[in-house]
Amino acid sequence: MDPMFFLTENVVEEDTSAELSVGELLTRANRDITPEADEPTLIGDIAMPSEKNADPCTATGCLWQTYSDGNIWVPYVIANHFSSREVAIIQRGLDSFAETTCIRFFQRQNERDYLSIESRSGCYSYVGRQGNAQTVSLARQGCLYHSTIQHELLHALGFNHEQTRSDRDNHIHVYWENIIDEYKYAFEKIATLNQGTSYDYNSVMQYHRYAFSKNNHPTMVPFPDSNVSFGEATQMSKNDIDRLNRLYGC
Repeated sequence: MDPMFFLTENVVEEDTSAELSVGELLTRANRDITPEADEPTLIGDIAMPSEKNADPCTATGCLWQTYSDGNIWVPYVIANHFSSREVAIIQRGLDSFAETTCIRFFQRQNERDYLSIESRSGCYSYVGRQGNAQTVSLARQGCLYHSTIQHELLHALGFNHEQTRSDRDNHIHVYWENIIDEYKYAFEKIATLNQGTSYDYNSVMQYHRYAFSKNNHPTMVPFPDSNVSFGEATQMSKNDIDRLNRLYGC
């Protein structure tokens, strides 16, 4: 397949999502960024409301609404600073959920709660429905890839990173000594929404084994087979899809 190209203001970027994992793309896009004063506190690529802690979406109040047709309709707006080519890439990511789940993203009319998709400082999203407008940042330089769009939208739908799963110590070993100090909090276990699914080394929510490494040594290694494919997803896995459908009763 030929690589896909798109224009930013002064740069033509190649869509290499077929070659790079979502973890690699996110690490590159969010490296050394300085959020603007009006942006939220970030933990990796997760935006944290000031009045909440780092726990994931675990209550029905942070899920999006089920409509009478049984589907979950999630309103969104796409900022007008994206080019038509960039909008098409974002739209492809939004539409991909309808192919395998009951999630239906649609353009906002006058709904109170909605996703505001913007090019801000890197790639990030809140976890779960927050109420009113909530930003999903897809920076024009670094975030416009199918895998990163799916990743951030899964955050918005209520999911956290695979490596923070409550049962992760049964599946991966975290090498704390290799992690950049200010990113260690991104590896803390939390009460994730596992939905009865197994740990998924190839989840689009799983970072790669060198994520946030300070010394080029692995920060995570799977076991018992350390050579298993790990953190290399370029799109949602079957487990990601099953988990999402179970959470929303699809």
